[in-house]
Amino acid sequence: MMAFDHIRFAGILVAAVIAAASILAYRGGRWRRFDLLLALVVAAGVAVFSVFPKVGNVLLYVFQLQNRGFAILVAAVLVLFALVVYLIGKVQDVSRRNGQVVTALAVRQYKERYDPPQPLPEGARGRILIVVPAYNEAGGIAQVLSRVPKELMGYEVRTVVVDDGSSDATEEIARNLGYPVVSHVVNRGQGDALRTGFAISRLERADMVINLDADGQYLPEEMERLIVPIIEDEADFVLGSRFMGFYEEAGSVRHIGVVFFSKMISLLTGKKITDSTNGFRAIRGSMLPKLDLREDRFNATELILEALKKGLRFKEVPVTMLKRAEGVSKKPPKLRYPLGVFRVIIQTWLR
Repeated sequence: MMAFDHIRFAGILVAAVIAAASILAYRGGRWRRFDLLLALVVAAGVAVFSVFPKVGNVLLYVFQLQNRGFAILVAAVLVLFALVVYLIGKVQDVSRRNGQVVTALAVRQYKERYDPPQPLPEGARGRILIVVPAYNEAGGIAQVLSRVPKELMGYEVRTVVVDDGSSDATEEIARNLGYPVVSHVVNRGQGDALRTGFAISRLERADMVINLDADGQYLPEEMERLIVPIIEDEADFVLGSRFMGFYEEAGSVRHIGVVFFSKMISLLTGKKITDSTNGFRAIRGSMLPKLDLREDRFNATELILEALKKGLRFKEVPVTMLKRAEGVSKKPPKLRYPLGVFRVIIQTWLR
């Protein structure tokens, strides 16, 4: 009996600590009202089960179990799982707000430095903005930028480099070559870099936006393939496909993973996708505001799913994908990359 009283006392003490800590967090401005209510509900539940353990008999009926202690344990695990999911959501919200701040600072920097929009050259059909996200790409970015055309099929081409918090000379090299550069104050990931580029495209009133990686894996000479379906009004989102073109690392482990995720997205959307992680793409500028893009990394699959969900006409075209020319891959090592891609596919499809 004494041991049971000790358990009751411990439960009441834990409930009191949870309630007190949550009230202090709310009064200190660190928590919202919903966070406070959630914590108080948990504290009340702990207190009730500590003082009136027979309340757990209800759980016996709910879970169809015979042991009350085990039923309470099952309920506690479910509550804990729900709280973990809620916490992950909170962390993602904070990360997303931080990304919005970083993007806003970069866009403001662009306004101050380059005063958009610049007038179109006489006779130009419109404007294409090429967004080049770059993170520690000092070894190869000059070669990539030197091959970017100034004009495509009568459209003026402007190129902006989004330096994603590089610690090397990436920004300096691009600026010395005469290209507009905006910098993230911290490394945020390619997803946030692209969002910054998309925001700049709206300032520039770009008719089309092309994404080009700074690592030399894609050929700037193939950009025309991406924009032709948009110009001919056949598509709003055009994705390059290494499997329809040429893939230098065909047969690798990465090859297998890309095929798997492409088939997964095809199954979820009912649209055949052959290269779900390709970063060489073109999007009609007027369609960008429709896309709800949240991911800071693993963003390629999010872009495809969002485009299809929002009704953008989609098309794949053959492109070349080579091995990285310089530097090292920025993709997370081992299982973090495939698990991250899988998470993004599921979350984007469900929302």
